[in-house]
Amino acid sequence: MTGSTRVVLASASAGRRKVLRGAGIDPVVLVSGVDEDALVAALPEGVGPAEVTTALATAKAEAVAGTLDAGLAADCVVIGCDSMLYRDGRLWGKPATEAAAVEGWQAMAGRSGELFTGHCVLRLRDGRITETAAAHAVTTVRFGHPSASDLEAYARSGEPTAVAGGFTLDGLGGWFVDGVDGDPSAVIGLGLPLTRSLLERVGVSLPDLWLANPVAG
Repeated sequence: MTGSTRVVLASASAGRRKVLRGAGIDPVVLVSGVDEDALVAALPEGVGPAEVTTALATAKAEAVAGTLDAGLAADCVVIGCDSMLYRDGRLWGKPATEAAAVEGWQAMAGRSGELFTGHCVLRLRDGRITETAAAHAVTTVRFGHPSASDLEAYARSGEPTAVAGGFTLDGLGGWFVDGVDGDPSAVIGLGLPLTRSLLERVGVSLPDLWLANPVAG
């Protein structure tokens, strides 16, 4: 039936939910509980940032798909995402401590880094996955020069330890980002252009999703 496909977001990220709601879709939010460190450790040696983030996004989507009740699993799409900052030849996830967040910002101030966001879309019909599409987006982020006092206050806010790379574009960290080259929504955590293409690949139309997942108000 047209307009009956629910959208499930396999993420606790308020930023990703905000991106979807701003684009006309109010998703069902379910958190995967995937052990990201264990999954990354199990990947073949030498895999690049695109493969790492896409594998994590896929694992999150698959984990959530396996927990859906029969009503949702009858007709839905599950969207999984994972973001990491690539700089100095390595991937950076969430800083473990405020001190690590400050150290990271001191290292990247006035420089650029690449934000990799893995995306996975699963199409479920009648309780089973019928289609899978996954890809990644890369956006260059140009970082500013926060003062020492600004940086210390930012670290104390708790925001940088909760997000990949220790910064946000749509929160307090946005004050210290000079610009982005690429898709801003991917930096927030869910790239709309790439997600649209993945939805098309699994045979789902945006107008149908808008009808089935309206944003109240």
